[in-house]
Amino acid sequence: MMVLLVFCVFAAVFNCISASVEVCTNTLLPGAKGDQGEIGEEGDMGKLGKNGPSGSPGAWGETGLKGDVGQLGKTGPLGDPGNNGDTGLEGLSGLKGKPGTTCDCGRYRKVVGQLDVNVGKLRNAVKFVKNVILGLKETEERYYLLVKEPKRFREASMNCRLRGGTLAMPKTSNTNHLMADYISQAGLTRAYIGVLSQSKDTNETSGYVYADSSPLQGFAARSQEEELNSTASPRTTNSSCVELLSTGAWSHVECEAAMFFICEFPKSKRRRGRG
Repeated sequence: MMVLLVFCVFAAVFNCISASVEVCTNTLLPGAKGDQGEIGEEGDMGKLGKNGPSGSPGAWGETGLKGDVGQLGKTGPLGDPGNNGDTGLEGLSGLKGKPGTTCDCGRYRKVVGQLDVNVGKLRNAVKFVKNVILGLKETEERYYLLVKEPKRFREASMNCRLRGGTLAMPKTSNTNHLMADYISQAGLTRAYIGVLSQSKDTNETSGYVYADSSPLQGFAARSQEEELNSTASPRTTNSSCVELLSTGAWSHVECEAAMFFICEFPKSKRRRGRG
């Protein structure tokens, strides 16, 4: 009897538990899908991503126009000295001089001889300064100095005046040849000289004059001016200047170009008289 009572209670509890499980199971099932909600606001911009791989190189562009001429470069190194020339032929003996007068000058000969030696040394020193240190070239009447400072024509002319001279004006073929060799020995190809174009009349006919406003003369009037006129371009103006080439020829050049130049300086009458 007691066992039966326990069994009944256990069965009742089991049925209650089973019923509770079934009810709970039904309440956990998902419901029907609801309506779509409203679209939310736009979010903040995300962080910048990594750079992607480089693309393939593009095609070559067209070649650009040729640029303007650059400034004159620095002077290159001097070349090696040339070989010595052959010894010239021995000259003819001079005429016999007149007999000297008798003089009791024995005690002065030593002093005079030493003075001659000192004068000779001084002359050699002056010649060394002119030809080596200053690099001057000279003729019987003038000195010539190649100034290795690139300047425009007007500036070069003023620079020569400040030095006490003028732009070099080759008025003979010998002077022109000396100046051309001067340029070549310096390792250069050209330099300003004191020649420029000047209008002759109202028809814009151009002629050439020296820097001192004197007309071309001698070899310049016969050959060099003809060469300049034959090479004149339609763009040549009255402000065109002239350069001396290392070959000895003259050529047009714009006065605004910066170039080296040659100055000339007259020798004093006293020095010319002494030879």
